[in-house]
Amino acid sequence: MLRSLDSSAERGLSAAAARAALARVGPNEIEAGEGTGIGRLIVRQLSDFMIGLLLVAALISGLIGDLIDTIAIVVIVLLNAAFGVFQEYRAQRAIAALRRMSAPAARVIRDGAPAVVPARDLVPGDIVLLEAGDVVPVDLRLLDTTDLGVDESALTGESVPVAKDERPVDGDDPGSADRPNIAFKSTLVTRGRARGVAVATGSATRIGQLADLLRGERTVGTPLQQRLERFGRRIALAVLAICAVVFVTGLLQGQPPMLMFLTALSLAVAAVPEALPAVITLSLGLGARRLAELKALVRRLPAVETLGSVTYICADKTGTLTENRMALGALVAGGQRFEALSDEVLEPLRSWVGQALALCSDVEVADGAVRGDPTEVALVEGARAGGFDRTEL
Repeated sequence: MLRSLDSSAERGLSAAAARAALARVGPNEIEAGEGTGIGRLIVRQLSDFMIGLLLVAALISGLIGDLIDTIAIVVIVLLNAAFGVFQEYRAQRAIAALRRMSAPAARVIRDGAPAVVPARDLVPGDIVLLEAGDVVPVDLRLLDTTDLGVDESALTGESVPVAKDERPVDGDDPGSADRPNIAFKSTLVTRGRARGVAVATGSATRIGQLADLLRGERTVGTPLQQRLERFGRRIALAVLAICAVVFVTGLLQGQPPMLMFLTALSLAVAAVPEALPAVITLSLGLGARRLAELKALVRRLPAVETLGSVTYICADKTGTLTENRMALGALVAGGQRFEALSDEVLEPLRSWVGQALALCSDVEVADGAVRGDPTEVALVEGARAGGFDRTEL
C-alpha cells in the first residue's frame, strides 16, 4: 500500500509530493452541499404555501384595483421574508465562524520529520500520528498501534470504543465495524497511540460517503410547516367554494356577472389571513433569540417549533448522554483504602502513588486542561489535587 502511494512509513511524503497530490485530489474536506446564498435564502422564504397564497391574493387585489390591500400584503410578505433571511444568514455566518475557529490540525511525518499541518491539507500517502484525544483527520490504514481505542459513534452510533490494531483483515471491503486496522475520518481516539497512512481524504472517506447519501435524501418539512401547508390548502378550498356560491347566488338573483365576479374576488382576498405568516415568523424569531441566549444556535426558524414539539428523547443504555468524564473517588495503597491522595497516605507510599498517577499515562496537559483517555485524565487530575503536578514532575 505504501508503495502504491509513493510513501514511506519512516519518511512519509515529501513537501513537494504533498503539494502535487493536494492539487490533484483537492482539500481534505467534505462538500458542504448546495450553496446557501442570499438569493437561495429568499427563494426558500417565498416558497412556503401560505406565502404563495398571500402573493396570489395580492395579485387578485391588484387586478380588481384595491391598491391599499395589495401594498399591505406585499409589505407583509417582504418583511416576513426579510426577517427569515436575516435570521438564517446570521446563523450561517456564525456557523462558518465556528468552523474556522475549530479547524483541526494533524501531526504528520513529512520529509522524515514530524510536522503539524492543517487537516484540510492532508493527502493520500501522508503518515499521520495519533494520540488519545485526537480526532482522526482522514481514513487511515494503521501501520503500528499501542493499545489503540477509537470511538466510532459518528459512523455506527455505538458509543463503546473499538479496539484497533495494524493486523491485516481478510476480505476486500468489509463494513466499518469489521475494519480493526482502519481508523476512519471524524472518529475520536479515546486511548493509546498509533501511526497510519492516509488512504482516503475528503468525500472519498467513509464519513464523506455517508454525507453524499444524506444529501440525496428528500427534506421533510417540520411539524409546523406541515400544519401550515394543510391549513393553507383548506383555506384555499374553502375560499374557492364560498366565492363560487356567492357568484352563483348573485347570478341567480339577476346581478351583473362582472359585479359578482369582482365581489367574489374581493371576498377571496379578505378571507386570506395576511398577518398569520408574520406573526408566526416573529414568534419563532423570539424563540430563536431566547435559544441564542442559552448558547444554542438555530439555523432555520422552523427548527424552533420542532424542538418545542419534542415529547420524549429515547437513548440507549450505553451512556450516550453522559459527559464521558470521571473523577478519582478512592484508592487502595499498601493494603489500605483512602478517599483521596491526601496527607493521610504516609510517605514514601504517598510519593510513589502520586508520581505513578501523574506520570503513567498518555494524557496531554495544555493551559491547565488535561486531554486524553477519561480514566487517565481522572487519575492525573486526582494526582494534581494531591500536589503532584504532571508538568512539574
